[in-house]
Amino acid sequence: MKLHFTSGLQGEIRVPGDKSISHRAVMFGSIAEGQTVVSNFLNGADCLSTISCFQKMGVDIAINGTDVEVNGKGIGGLKEPEEVLDVGNSGTTARLILGILSGTAFHSCLAGDESIAKRPMKRVTDPLREMGAAIDGRGGGNYTPVSVRGSRMRGIDFTSHVASAQVKSAILLAGLHAENEWTSVTEPHKSRDHTERMLKSFGAEVKEEGLKVSIKGGQRLKGTTVAVPGDISSAAFFLAAGAIIPGSRILLRNTGINPTRDGILDVLEKMGASFRILPVESASYEPAADLEIETSSLKGTVISGELIPKLIDEIPIIALMATQAEGETIIKDAEELKVKETNRIDTVVHELKKLGADIRATEDGMVITGKKPLKGGAAVSSHGDHRIGMMLAIASCLTESPIDLDRPEAINVSYPHFFEDLQRLSSR
Repeated sequence: MKLHFTSGLQGEIRVPGDKSISHRAVMFGSIAEGQTVVSNFLNGADCLSTISCFQKMGVDIAINGTDVEVNGKGIGGLKEPEEVLDVGNSGTTARLILGILSGTAFHSCLAGDESIAKRPMKRVTDPLREMGAAIDGRGGGNYTPVSVRGSRMRGIDFTSHVASAQVKSAILLAGLHAENEWTSVTEPHKSRDHTERMLKSFGAEVKEEGLKVSIKGGQRLKGTTVAVPGDISSAAFFLAAGAIIPGSRILLRNTGINPTRDGILDVLEKMGASFRILPVESASYEPAADLEIETSSLKGTVISGELIPKLIDEIPIIALMATQAEGETIIKDAEELKVKETNRIDTVVHELKKLGADIRATEDGMVITGKKPLKGGAAVSSHGDHRIGMMLAIASCLTESPIDLDRPEAINVSYPHFFEDLQRLSSR
């Protein structure tokens, strides 16, 4: 796909519903009793994989545009699937569903695409086995396909070495099967807390003490309504675009600003961006706001430590933003980037270097020196990673000549109408 946008970006858009919340709404609704109604659901490939998996386990799920109705079966009501559960490219589906499957009364097997087959599952399967799960798979259960034979679960007090919402969520969901026992997860930094918030909205008792989250087994979830705000990880691409593309002013309507996910706003502030947060009334337990940003003079900064879990998915676009900032930007403590859809450290550095960026990889991040003009004429690739694809599309607004983006369809995973929104803002 040839890309080149030569004007500033002007206007307002609504980014798609939050991917993390959409996944969880379907999962929790499926194991709840009664009906769950989800609005502004993300109809991307990953979330549709979650729906497909639960439909194969007997859950009646109806999709009407971005509205979804889930007729839950209860925690013990799922049935044994007659075929392999295909998670596609979705790590969230794979890891969270393992927690749910571990305590079921049947056998199941899950697999996904070529990318998922390379992503580590041991960080989830090891603690689940400690709880009593019978799990097997390639590399001792570290890679898909993974087989799960439902077992009697017991509560554990687990200390995670990584701040990962997927690890935390899988263990807490498995903990629902540990009858009358408490299951706890303690993290080095607080990861995104959508699971804790949503479990409470489904009627579960969840305790939070600092970096420790606990749930008591045997609780029954009750169907509810879930209003999904816009995904801040998707909004980040247009927030960055608004800051670095000359002549831009963008308003992003009804975007989620969960405090465990709003690291991009912290980075914009650190770099000196001109933006406003306009809170809106939210019909859910997740805070939301309209976000307005305009072209800004940015400066380099250091991004590290407890800020990283709040923006791990946004680092590709932050790297692009840093190429247009004065001075040096250092990103560190981001080893988790290596086990995303691609090794995002190497992929970001490789692709931005093609465009003339002064960027180098480090063991746990990257160093970017700005302010560097970006050249065009290059053939670049998403490598099948939606975040890389969107980052390169935004980069085409800054290049001197067009770029040729390979595998642009990867963007459909989280933002099916991304190019339409980019074109709309550019046309104005």
